[in-house]
This record gives sequence, structure tokens and C-alpha cells, in this order.
Amino acid sequence: MSAVFIDLTYLLASILFIFGIKGLTHPRTAVRGNLLGAAGMSLAVAATLADREVLGAGALSLGHIAAGVGLGAAVGATLALRIQMTAMPQMVALLNAFGGGASALIAGAVLSTGGDPTAQTAVATVASGIIGSVTFFGSLVAFDKLQGLLLPDRPVHFPAQQAINVLLGVGALALGALVVGDPGDLTNYARLVAVGSVLGVLLTIPIGGADMPVAIALLNSYSGLAAASTGFVLDNNILIITGSLVGASGLILTRIMCKAMNRSLMNVLLGAIGPDVVGAAAGADDVYAGRIKSAAPEEVAMLFDGARRVVVVPGYGMAVAQAQHQVRDLANLLESRGTEVEFAIHPVAGRMPGHMNVLLAEADVDYDKLREMDDVNPSFAQTDVSLVIGANDIVNPDARTDPSSPIAGMPILDVDKSGTVVVVKRSLSPGFAGVPNPLFAADNTLMLFADGKQAVLDLIAAVKES
Repeated sequence: MSAVFIDLTYLLASILFIFGIKGLTHPRTAVRGNLLGAAGMSLAVAATLADREVLGAGALSLGHIAAGVGLGAAVGATLALRIQMTAMPQMVALLNAFGGGASALIAGAVLSTGGDPTAQTAVATVASGIIGSVTFFGSLVAFDKLQGLLLPDRPVHFPAQQAINVLLGVGALALGALVVGDPGDLTNYARLVAVGSVLGVLLTIPIGGADMPVAIALLNSYSGLAAASTGFVLDNNILIITGSLVGASGLILTRIMCKAMNRSLMNVLLGAIGPDVVGAAAGADDVYAGRIKSAAPEEVAMLFDGARRVVVVPGYGMAVAQAQHQVRDLANLLESRGTEVEFAIHPVAGRMPGHMNVLLAEADVDYDKLREMDDVNPSFAQTDVSLVIGANDIVNPDARTDPSSPIAGMPILDVDKSGTVVVVKRSLSPGFAGVPNPLFAADNTLMLFADGKQAVLDLIAAVKES
């Protein structure tokens, strides 16, 4: 197939990618956007396989390529069908890792073929190696923290951590210069990847669970940049374009997440997410002792009976309980009785950007009822009942009032300004920030201790009987 036809096919694929990303910005068009992106990738793969330089001269066996595509498709389809929505952040972290790892391996494979690469190719190889290895191991750490396997979900700090990160970064650049100077020496490239791998781990372990959405967005951007660099290594236009799209969109999303968490982008880049604690935070006993008011579903149903406006605040607990469908049923029931119901969505609720939006869309909740934090916060003072389901740090008023808190300065949903707050939780255990929440002991708060799904089912039954 001619190079012109291949480039035109790549251009069409790129257009489909752009429209696909555009479609993913709204739940109503997300499925179509996903299909457009898949169609674009299918075109790109087909055009690449039609390139004579790929299959010509016996360089690669079509059977081997087909086997690889088949194996990858089988693994991808299995994961897509079996993964739970609560584990989607872990899935995204793994996908980021695969992208970064593939970029580093491909760049190394190009070096191992010998020849005399141009300066552009050598520099791109170094970029692929550094960014790819940082992305691979950083994403694996993010996966581990989210899954709770080996590493704690809390931030991990040690003396001179930032200084060591800077030294590793300088060392990686120095090794990169050696690779550019002598591309035939694969030992230097292996050392570069090793240093990048350690750097990826050290940049990610200081990130706690509450900040993981920011980290995932940044790692997603890294995987795109690694792919774009590999495109320059292979002189492949579609890799350059798609990698740039992913890198740019991931960086934009990271910026949005930083704003939502009141974090500095530079701190995120250096693996120092989250403010330092400047004082001793109050203990749970000091905050909760003798002040917790527990309620039964029947009492909450009585509150709903007299409420004109109810705001539902979903959190990770709702995702774990898989209660989104029951929450939808409760909202529909209240609306049938003349109550206005809306959903307040914090940008980092859950474990990845848009986590709550995806769950509620899965339950066919009308997207127009989902209100972003900046839009809904002014209306809490006019809200009769706020129903918080499994959320913690994103409704913790200490973020506004306590400068010593680990979440100090983080924008939150102002549910404490509602007439009454009903919090559904299994216990008083803290969120990922690891601090007690004074909202639970506030005068206008009632605690409904139960599993999220069962609590909502009990509320539905109580409302029907009221």
C-alpha cells in the first residue's frame, strides 16, 4: 500500500480520535465517542499492517501478529466484561502501565536492531525510556494502593525524599545523554530504564488514596507522552498524533483535578501531593464523643416527607456497595411525591475523575440532575435534606476551617449548610485522608449506619410506608 494512502488513513483515524474524545465529554454521546475511537484505532492498525515495511521482506510473520492481536483482544474483552465498576480506577492504572511499558520496550527494541539512528530518534528513544518506565512502575504503585495489596493507601514519606527524586531525575537525564552519544551501548539504556523505574515508584508512593484521581490523570498524560515519543522513534505519524492527544488531554484533566483538590501542579509532578500537616489533628474521640446521633430509616423517611428539596451526595461507599440503582429508585420515588432531587458531584469523588458520573449514568440517572460542585454549593443553604452516601473527605468541613488538616484548602461540597444532613456509612471510620469528620457530629447531622445498598433499600421501604 502506498505511503500516501497510509497517511490519509492515519489522518482519518486521527479525526475519528478527536471526535471520539469530544463524544466522551458527555454521557449522552459517550458510547458513540467510544465507538468512534475504536473505529479510528481499527483503521490505524489496518493501515499499519498494510505498510510494506512492516510485513515486507519477512521482517514479521503475519501469523505472529494475528496471534498477538488475538491474545490482546481476548485479555481486553475478558477484563472489560468481568471488571467491576468499583475497580475501574485500578483498571485505568493498569492500562496506563501497559502503555508506558510498551513504549519503553519498543524504544529499546529499536536500539537493539543496531544501525545509526539520527539525533531525533536517539532523543525520542531516551524520552520513551524515561517517561515509559516512570509511567509503568508509577501506575503499578497506583494500582497496588487502590487495590490494597502490598502498599498502604496512605502517603509514604521518608527523609530527603524530594532531594532523592531530583537526583534520580538528573541521573536519568545524564544516562540519556550517554545513550544519545552512543546509541549502540544498550547497557546505558537499561540503566536509564532502571533509574526511571525507581523514580516512578518514588514519585507515586507519597500519594494517598484521597489524591489518587490526580495521580491517575497525570499518569494517563505520561502514557500519552511516552507513546508520542515512541512515534518519533518509529517515524509513525499516528502514534505521534494519538500520543499527543492523550498527553494533552491528560494534562488538562490533571490541571482540573489540581484545582478541585487545591493542589499545585508542580507538587503533583514532583510526587508531593497534599499539604504538610502543620499541627496535631484532633482525634476521633475528641470530635465524636457523645455527639453522634444515630437515626432509623423511618426517621429519615419522615424528613423526606416534609422536604421540598433533597440533594444526594454519592461517594466511594456507594460504589463499593453498588447502590447506584437503588439510589436512582429512591430519587424517582421522592420525585413522584413532588420533591426536587438533585445529585451533587465532587470532581474527585471516588477513585478516578468522573467515577460518580459513570456510576449514575450506568443507573440511567438523568444527566441534567447531576450538579457540579461550583454550581450546587450555593444552593445547599436552600436544601432541606442532604443525603450523603459513602462520602467522607469531600464533605469534611475541616477543609475550610482547620489549617492543620491534611485536606486543608481542598474545595468541598458544603452539605453542612443544609437544613438536615443524613450520612449513610457502615461506621465512623475515616476516609482516605485518615482524619475524623466533624460533619458526623454536627447538630444538624443524623447518621444512618448500614451498608449503602441496604440502607437505601430500607429508606425506600420506609418512604413507601410513610
